[in-house]
Amino acid sequence: MELIDRIHRFGQSAIKIETNGKIIYFDPYMITEEDKADYVFITHSHYDHLSVDDLKKVATKDTRFFAPYDSVPKLVDAGYHKVTGIEPGFKEETEDFKIEAVPAYNVLKTNYHPKKNKWVGYILTIEGKKVYHAGDTERIPEMKDIICDIALLPLGQTYTMNSVEDAAETAIDVKAKIAIPFHYGLYEGTEEDSVKFRELLKDKVEVVIK
Repeated sequence: MELIDRIHRFGQSAIKIETNGKIIYFDPYMITEEDKADYVFITHSHYDHLSVDDLKKVATKDTRFFAPYDSVPKLVDAGYHKVTGIEPGFKEETEDFKIEAVPAYNVLKTNYHPKKNKWVGYILTIEGKKVYHAGDTERIPEMKDIICDIALLPLGQTYTMNSVEDAAETAIDVKAKIAIPFHYGLYEGTEEDSVKFRELLKDKVEVVIK
């Protein structure tokens, strides 16, 4: 089974990836079944990205967390202690994959995700492929320096991207071969936006709607 087939989408930016017997979650939210995550990556501290109720469904005392520094106390208070505080520029290589934290912020809607908070997206090198989880972000200049195989991108318009067109241009910025849209259909954006995203990238980037 290809890596793309082992990527699953939940609410907002919540993504699960299964790789080499390990289970990875980004921003678990609206999780429907119990699970046992080996790694959890938190992009920022908003309740729909750092949801303790959802973490209870997927995280154990052995789960390793990576999270921005302002999220660490909440995780520790919830009983999780294998927590690494990070900010943009952080890099680490585990026995399972390579990790890089990259900036995620708003350029125009700065009251939602200000750059000063040092919230993040992540690039994981998994099975020889670079998977970019953009987090909650607008299209930002730093994306021009990213090269990935699979891009997980918010479609937004209220809190994240300013338009579906911006999200599509981001997929091109980061040289993605495959793009998976998220962060739509709940608090912002619609299911139709994902179809528009695919149409905008036709013959440029393969779009997989989860």
